[in-house]
Amino acid sequence: MAITPLMPVYPRCEVRPVRGEGVWLIGEGGERYLDFASGIAVNLLGHSHPHLIGAIQKQAETLMHVSNLYGSPQGEALAKRLTDMTFADTVFFTNSGAEAVECAIKTARRYHHAAGNPHKSKLITFRNAFHGRTMATISATDQVKLRDGFAPLLEGFEVVDFDDLDAALAAIDDNTAGFLVEPVQGEGGIRPASPEFLQGLRKACDEHDLMLVLDEVQCGVARTGTLYAYEQYGIVPDILATAKGIGGGFPLGACLATEKAASGMVIGTHGSTYGGNPLAMAAGMAVLDVVATPEFLAQVRETGQRLRAALEQMLPNHDHLFESVRGLGLMLGIKMKTDSRAFVSYLRTRGILTVAAGDNVVRVLPPLIIDDADIRTFVDGLSAAAADYAVPAQAA
Repeated sequence: MAITPLMPVYPRCEVRPVRGEGVWLIGEGGERYLDFASGIAVNLLGHSHPHLIGAIQKQAETLMHVSNLYGSPQGEALAKRLTDMTFADTVFFTNSGAEAVECAIKTARRYHHAAGNPHKSKLITFRNAFHGRTMATISATDQVKLRDGFAPLLEGFEVVDFDDLDAALAAIDDNTAGFLVEPVQGEGGIRPASPEFLQGLRKACDEHDLMLVLDEVQCGVARTGTLYAYEQYGIVPDILATAKGIGGGFPLGACLATEKAASGMVIGTHGSTYGGNPLAMAAGMAVLDVVATPEFLAQVRETGQRLRAALEQMLPNHDHLFESVRGLGLMLGIKMKTDSRAFVSYLRTRGILTVAAGDNVVRVLPPLIIDDADIRTFVDGLSAAAADYAVPAQAA
């Protein structure tokens, strides 16, 4: 057979990790990689964090999975913790970010259906967004690379320019259910929304009884220096999708909603076989034990400022490659003057792991536990790599 046992949908690189220690990944041959990718913003606590390991081990010894037909003391506890710390009144647990966004889309539409307005089903979304790879979430974006070959796509989405409040408001019509937006676009190039933009969307939702749905799958769970990024914008959403870091590496996502927004989500409207299983709940609780404290969040903000300052000081030394740094907290992007994917690939040969993004951006998504020594190692390694890097001819 020509096809590989693992379906060949990923361009897998030469890095083959078998073990992790803190901010380091170790390959099959003992190679060490400084992990400033964190599984694409997943491994908030780095690798082999003792509290997370202990919580998962303890839960695995007692109960890993039961049906959602039964009561869930574990799920109730984590849901209560999340609602106590956020805008939300209720939570639905999923296994991934795409599932969390799917639930958010369904919740927004079902709100209007239950209110007697089933025609209000259109969500206004934004260019270069990434919401997942299910049929609904690829239908919500304009990225050809995500949509190509999967027609017919789902109806009910209208895409306008990101951070363009006038365009978003102009798209509202009688069929609009709300807005679906990332406060900080991740795969689209680490683009934080402006406060005026998100505040304007919130105002429009209040005026027209629409749902403001935030996709914080990548920027949520302490990544930007607050538990969720919306806290830095002076707004609250109606619905929020979260995942990635919330499990610290264990598959976990959630859809958070206000009581009003979830008024249509009654028995039989949604479900998940594995969502909210006891093992995932233990992982989520362990992550929040560490990151959901004022001291830890302040540390993320301060560490993010130091990392950004170090990058901004280094970038002018290689101004043939680098343009600027943007982002929030420890969700940073380095805007390049050449192909970021080729440079990210080269960094791997130098033992540094980052993630490419749109707009020729290198995503810098380290574990939230990094210290000043890790910052020095990363910035010095990045600078040395930049000094030796030969821009590919096609990217020059």
